[in-house]
Amino acid sequence: MKLKLPFFKKHPRVAVIRLAGSIAAGTRGSLSDEALAPLIERAFRKGKPKAVALILNSPGGSPVQSGLIAARIRRLADEKQIPVHAFVEDVAASGGYWLAAAADDIWADGGSIIGSIGVISAGFGAHELLERQGVERRVYTAGKSKSTLDPFQKEKPADVARLKTLLDEMHTLFISHVQARRAGKLDETAELFTGEFWLAGRALELGLIDGIAHVEPKLKELYGEKVRLIRYGRKKPLLSRFGAQVLEDGVAALEERAHFARFGL
Repeated sequence: MKLKLPFFKKHPRVAVIRLAGSIAAGTRGSLSDEALAPLIERAFRKGKPKAVALILNSPGGSPVQSGLIAARIRRLADEKQIPVHAFVEDVAASGGYWLAAAADDIWADGGSIIGSIGVISAGFGAHELLERQGVERRVYTAGKSKSTLDPFQKEKPADVARLKTLLDEMHTLFISHVQARRAGKLDETAELFTGEFWLAGRALELGLIDGIAHVEPKLKELYGEKVRLIRYGRKKPLLSRFGAQVLEDGVAALEERAHFARFGL
């Protein structure tokens, strides 16, 4: 039998998960469903939180990983009947906004960058360089599409058309996710899905976010001054803390820097 003391009152708890960085599978330090799954599961299940707050700072990345992470958050939120609030720091763009839209409401700083609801594929072509150097590219395949978009061969219109079809289909999935999660809030007269991005004030007018607010004041407003914020974050691998794998970390940092640079950050 539990003894309930009248002077011992539990304060409401909110689990706070930090999701910062680009979104990619298999890259150390990036956001992926595999890396984040234990963290997200623990935040929803431990200590019966009143809510879960996501602190977001992501320029996007893999649409598949974005979808997997967002789906995990929604699945747990619905299973546990726990509201989810998203708080944007510098940026929630592209896949970062996909994650934000998994929340029940989205809050941002006035200077936050929001949007970029689109899909991009980038590469390079080096066939002319090889020709000038007298290098012959030899490719043997079984299946006419196995060498699609080979950067060392001349670009083929059929390959480009096939890629654009895939990008359009992925874009449709992204749009459907945003429309479902922001139903009744979006400005239906505006062009929201062109890949454009906005500062928070304009994003609020467009219905992409719910207001300008920061995590601690807003959570105190919602759950009382005595609310306890239980923070969850990823720990760096032990070897990384001692400076191991410096080259890999440096390359990953450059790639992430390039993602943020697209938004002037």
